[in-house]
Amino acid sequence: MDRSTLRSLTTACLIALSSAGVVTAADPSPQSAEMAGYLLVPHGRVDAKYNAGFSMYVAAWPLLKNYPGQDFQSGLFGTWMFSQYDGKKPEKIYSDIEGGLGWWRDTRFATETPKFIMGGVALEFSEWANGPGAGKGRDWKNPKGHYAIAQLSPWVLWPPDGLNLKPGTNGELFGYGYLPLPLAPAKKTTAGKDVPTGNQCWTLFLNTGNFKGPVTFFVPYFWSKPTVEQPELGGLFLDTRPSDPNKAVQMETQHVPAYIARDANGTSYARVAPTQFPARAGKDAPLIHRITAYNKSALWDGVQAWFAGGKEVSGAIDPNGAAVQTFESKGGATWRIYPPNKERDSRAQVAWSSFATPTALDETTYGYKWSDAVTKGDALVTLPEYYRLEKDKNDKERWVVVSAKDVPVETGLTKVEFPRRRAAKPQPYVTPDEAGSSWKKPGPAAGPFEAKLGDGSMVTYYWYRFADQPALLNADLTEAEREALQRRVELLHKSWTKDREYLPPPTTGKLADLDPTVLVTPPKGLEIGYVPIVTRQAKAEKK
Repeated sequence: MDRSTLRSLTTACLIALSSAGVVTAADPSPQSAEMAGYLLVPHGRVDAKYNAGFSMYVAAWPLLKNYPGQDFQSGLFGTWMFSQYDGKKPEKIYSDIEGGLGWWRDTRFATETPKFIMGGVALEFSEWANGPGAGKGRDWKNPKGHYAIAQLSPWVLWPPDGLNLKPGTNGELFGYGYLPLPLAPAKKTTAGKDVPTGNQCWTLFLNTGNFKGPVTFFVPYFWSKPTVEQPELGGLFLDTRPSDPNKAVQMETQHVPAYIARDANGTSYARVAPTQFPARAGKDAPLIHRITAYNKSALWDGVQAWFAGGKEVSGAIDPNGAAVQTFESKGGATWRIYPPNKERDSRAQVAWSSFATPTALDETTYGYKWSDAVTKGDALVTLPEYYRLEKDKNDKERWVVVSAKDVPVETGLTKVEFPRRRAAKPQPYVTPDEAGSSWKKPGPAAGPFEAKLGDGSMVTYYWYRFADQPALLNADLTEAEREALQRRVELLHKSWTKDREYLPPPTTGKLADLDPTVLVTPPKGLEIGYVPIVTRQAKAEKK
């Protein structure tokens, strides 16, 4: 009797025993599972004086071959920017900027192409803010970060589902960073209480192939708002504090679909949805490039002097106020495969180092060298799909790579599928429509307009006078303070055009593009001092 026939008979017997209520080692059908964890990227430290923001270039690519539905959640490479403190960091004051490229469970119009969110976190996740009009939850009657981000650019639409990249983006570098601008005044009181709010407006700068410059910023009140109820925390957040330049850089993955099954001998096997990383023909592709920290001489000092009546500044960040962080060929991975809800300590890690080697492609560029275990294409490599649970020399379980032919037929893993899944009709994003709301009073200056995006959604937007946008009407600013802010932004709109360099450019790779449909031109007469605000995003109707 050959081995395959014996295996089939054994499986049939085990299934019969299982049906009779006898516990067996076999698992006759694949069990839903997931792969999750972090890819860790160590890098050189810089002097603590470079505490006025950062920039970096990260690869943008379709992590999964097919978008598998809203359980999928993963960032691409990114960072967490925390406040810098003198001495020991205070306890229980988690607050930072941790957004980036990726896919999230609440993404409603997701495709294989990643989107960008800002990811500001207020005290202990009491609120968070992902972009203009996008915060914690979707309840406008209880906004938690929905008004935390103001639109600054007159040339870029920011959909509440996330900022869209050009469909088909495939390994190009997305340049972004946050630097503080002195747009709003420092205040001694906040919401009528005797706690301060600082004047640091942390501003998102982009460097892409079709747009460069500042786009949006966090209103300082977002950070200081929790101190109204907890005044002892006044002055501890990013409205006031400098930034810590020595940030973690990682790729955080919460869920990649997988299946686990056991063969007739009780050995566990797994199959993971086709997972991809960038590659270049004959070369290793850059994943992270030019992580740079800045001090206030890079931009803040010049802008502050300009706003006080001094010389106009171009917006280009002064490299003399910058420190670039370097890489070595080091790194780690904590990716694991496990059934949902299984205890973390019992989750076995993937033998990542068997197919990926961390590599400094040059002093300021990081990537991986891939072994022959991956499937190599011209623009992407596909990671191994099949794994077997084994114990290493230290008696620790690991998921090791195996080929499809080594997976027993009775597991059923070679027949499972990972199809593309998208909601048939995602719920639309809508903003308040009441006549007395900050969306209507004083209201927009022009609109409505529509734009169909590459993710299949349609956005409706209006042009608001900058100081009259809803975020600023909810930012604990007086009318005089908003008008002062308006005058400063008009200076920026006149001088900081979209056709010049702001962030230091990359020295390798090609820049990613934004989805061309998020790029707009102000109506005639509204070129200076007005911004586009999205009020609705819904699935585009077929015509």
